[in-house]
Amino acid sequence: MKQKIGMVVGVALILAWCLLPVAWIISLSFKSQTAITNGSPGFFPADGAGAGWQNYQDVWDNEQFRRAILNSIGISLIATTLSVIIATLAAYAIARLEFRGKKLVLTMALVIAMFPVVSLVGPLFDMWRAIGLYDTWPGLIIPYMSFTLPLAIWTLSAFFREIPWEMEQAAQVDGATSWQAFRRVIVPLAAPGVFTAAILTFFFAWNDFVFGISLTSTEAARPIPASLSFFVGADPFNRPASLLAAGAVISTIPIIVIILIFQRKIVAGLTSGAVKG
Repeated sequence: MKQKIGMVVGVALILAWCLLPVAWIISLSFKSQTAITNGSPGFFPADGAGAGWQNYQDVWDNEQFRRAILNSIGISLIATTLSVIIATLAAYAIARLEFRGKKLVLTMALVIAMFPVVSLVGPLFDMWRAIGLYDTWPGLIIPYMSFTLPLAIWTLSAFFREIPWEMEQAAQVDGATSWQAFRRVIVPLAAPGVFTAAILTFFFAWNDFVFGISLTSTEAARPIPASLSFFVGADPFNRPASLLAAGAVISTIPIIVIILIFQRKIVAGLTSGAVKG
């Protein structure tokens, strides 16, 4: 009994710790700027301090914000699609083929994935300006892929190694080509790993701030995290905290939707292998 009570209390404390910032920013998004400036206490707006849904309407009516949402969706989806396709092919080759330096390749992939992002911003800034990729979608997609590809390859290679080689051989005996066996047998069995790689890639691209603010100068390619930092109201010396909070809540909705839709596949990919047998 004491153990159950302790577990319940522990879970409640962890949930409170994790959800407190979320509740606070949602509360700010429903307050008026005057209430925030005056220091209106509590999570819920006091009488006369609430702006209701007006903050969300004002943010959505902002052309800069809508353009940033479009940039984030397009860049994240393209980076995710390319990374998953390339990582799937590369991880399959690493898992199935025996060649010299295979362990070194996987080790270098993990090292690149852990490389600090800030150290590459300066060289990329100069390079992108020189070759015309600065402030463009490809100028952000390429750096995102350079960091997400190694992690995706590392994740998928582990899944491919757990798939029995005999299943692919059986498909080939039945008349399937190597490509057909890979596409119709191996990839579906590695679906949890593919979803895991896709989710990790999408989250990295969607949440990135350093590349987004350093490699863009206009709204042509600036993603939503970087765009919110340039979001100002009528008074540039008084940041519109309520509008920023509403923008942050809106920008979080796509992530929540993805998690709710693919929750089972995400859990399966993070907690299990592809096939046991």
